[in-house]
Amino acid sequence: MSAGEGTEHPAHGAHGRPPTRAEKWRSYKESPYVPAFVLLFILAAAAGLFAGSYTYTMADPTPRHIPAAVVGDVQKKAGKEFVAGMEEALDASLELRPYATRGQARQAMEEQEVFVTLRPAERGVAMDIAGAAGATVAQLLAETGAKVAEATGSRVTITDVKPLQKGDPRGLALFYISLAAVIIGFVGAIQLSVHARALNPLERICFTLAYALLGGFAIAAVVDWLLGALDLPFAESWLILAFTMFTSGMVFTMFNTIMGRWAMLPTWGLMVLLGNPSSGGAVSWPLLPSALGHIGRWLPPGASVNAQHTAVYYQGHQYAFPFLVLAAWSLVSCTVFWVWRHRHPGGRGRIPEHAATAS
Repeated sequence: MSAGEGTEHPAHGAHGRPPTRAEKWRSYKESPYVPAFVLLFILAAAAGLFAGSYTYTMADPTPRHIPAAVVGDVQKKAGKEFVAGMEEALDASLELRPYATRGQARQAMEEQEVFVTLRPAERGVAMDIAGAAGATVAQLLAETGAKVAEATGSRVTITDVKPLQKGDPRGLALFYISLAAVIIGFVGAIQLSVHARALNPLERICFTLAYALLGGFAIAAVVDWLLGALDLPFAESWLILAFTMFTSGMVFTMFNTIMGRWAMLPTWGLMVLLGNPSSGGAVSWPLLPSALGHIGRWLPPGASVNAQHTAVYYQGHQYAFPFLVLAAWSLVSCTVFWVWRHRHPGGRGRIPEHAATAS
């Protein structure tokens, strides 16, 4: 046997030595395990936050500040005791706004400036509520009014002057259709990023607008024509839903441009954890924690519910504010996406940044 036989050749190069700590860490970071482990904790936290945010805002709605119209001399004698009893029973402040006539008070209710009208009646107090202004508020006011009248010995007549539609006795249908528009809006943008990744920026915006228009039409058609749950002003409701879907989709696209694969985190937090519970759809704004009641109006879900609610129940009294909110979010999202479109993970017809750097 020759000297060379039976001896092992020493290993050489990077393949022949054990990897260093730095190389092991680099290999681990590039593996699918890192994002998988991160998602474990993110999903657990998201589940808790989701349950917590909805429970905090909706499980025990409590009145804080309720604007109320007062007609004539209702606060004289028994009326004064009744108003004081209402404030004590509600553990809230009734912001009393005086009006000369019942018609003026009714106009304020149509403009959604007040939630209840207190006026003198032949034998006691008459209370006008508006179920359409918020089923939770109207129910609370009616129940409390009856108890206070019994406790104070006053006579109260309660009338719902703006009732909810028969197909929506709890007033939740508008919240549900707005929720559908919000969620399908950003889920649609996610699906475009996955299945139509090669879309260029302008094409991506156009397809987001297209599925928003079709999706809004489908929601309105199912709820109104197929189920008959709501009698919608169809064109206006359809366009509000489409506007909501487009805004939601572009918000995700903006975050996808800024944060890449983690874009779902701020989108979910903004639109679902914060936006939907504070929208005023399931629980009226006067019953929400005060901070959420104010924040909700400035977020897309709250703007959508606000616009849809006025379109259905207060026709002829629509405000520009909710549309301006949706327009602002859409404009900011589209602008950020367009300015930094080179950072978006999709598109075609351009050299990726890392390839351009290497060349």
